[in-house]
Order: sequence, then structure tokens, then C-alpha cells
Amino acid sequence: MACSNPWDPAQPTAAGLVLAKCLVAGVVTQEVLDLSAKQAPCFVHLTEVEKIADIRAEINQKSLETEILGLEKETADIAHPYFLTQKCQALQIMNKHLEAVLKEKRTLRQRLMKPLCQENLPIEAIFHRYVAELLTLAVAFIEKLESHLQTIKSIPQIPLTMKNMDNALAKINLLVTETEELAEQILTWRELQKGIHYDNSKITNESDSSFRI
Repeated sequence: MACSNPWDPAQPTAAGLVLAKCLVAGVVTQEVLDLSAKQAPCFVHLTEVEKIADIRAEINQKSLETEILGLEKETADIAHPYFLTQKCQALQIMNKHLEAVLKEKRTLRQRLMKPLCQENLPIEAIFHRYVAELLTLAVAFIEKLESHLQTIKSIPQIPLTMKNMDNALAKINLLVTETEELAEQILTWRELQKGIHYDNSKITNESDSSFRI
């Protein structure tokens, strides 16, 4: 008897072998087997239900993986090994700097306690001319420092000053208009006075002429 190939896709299952033996022994007939095969659609539905369950499980697994990836993206700057390595390196550098400062603590304390005033700064001879010019500019700046500070202090008041200037300008324009109107009235009054004086003079001359006649 030839040995069956376990990798053969057409090899019958264990249930098929049992049914074949029952068929050979006469326990069941082919008609009964065919009728049972036709009247068992529940197995098909069970297979579909299993497939649906597998698909749902796969979907849930993918959703969980997606949520995990999103959480990793949100916390990448905290929990990602790359960023943790960078932060660890920065902390190590800071720690080394603090250790160096602590080692030089006595020297730093002496330097901080030492006064910095009344010390001469060595300047090369080729720069003496520039230092003299710089001192002249510094003296001029110090002399005008108070006025500069007053100007800086008055900067917040510039909007109010501009508003007051606009109001004063509007008042000046109004006064100019009133002055022009008053000047026109004075000129008109002067012309009327000249006319009245001319009429009076004419009447006087006519009356004198009548008296002479």
C-alpha cells in the first residue's frame, strides 16, 4: 500500500476517512451522505461567522496598534530613546560644568569679592589716539545723558502731547478765522465811515455855498 503524502492538498480529512470506512462497511449509504451534505448549511454559516470573527479581531488588533503608534508619537519627545539620549547628554554636560564650577569655587569666590574699581587697563600705544577720541565722546555723552533720559521718559507722553498740539492747532485755526472775519468787518465799517464823512463834507460845502449866495 502506497504511503499518503501529507502535503498533498487533495488528501482527505480524518472525518472523510471515517465516513469512507462507514460507507465500505455498509453502515451508511451514499444517498444518506449526500442528503446530509445537502441538509447541513449551518457549517457554511459557522465558517462565515469564524471568518467575520477573525476579521474583527484583526481590525481590533490594527486599531490597538494605531492607538499605540499615536501615543508614541505624542510622547516621542519624552519617552523616545533618541530624545532621552539627547537629554541625558545635555544633563551630563551640565553636570560636568557644575563639577568644574565647584572645583573652582574658592577662586571664583575670591574673584567676586575682589573690587573691580580703580584698576588700570593696559592699552597698547597704537590705540591711545582712539581711546582719547572715545573718552571725548564718552564725556559728551555723559553731559547730555540727563537730557537723553528726560527725552526717553517723555516718550510715553508723546501721544498726549500730540493730541494737545492738535487741539491747540485747531484753536489757532479758529482764532485765525475769527480774526479774518473781524478784519473784514473793520474794513467794511471803515468804508462806511468814509462814505458818511464824505457825505457830511459834501453837505457842509453845499450849505456854505448857499450862505455865500
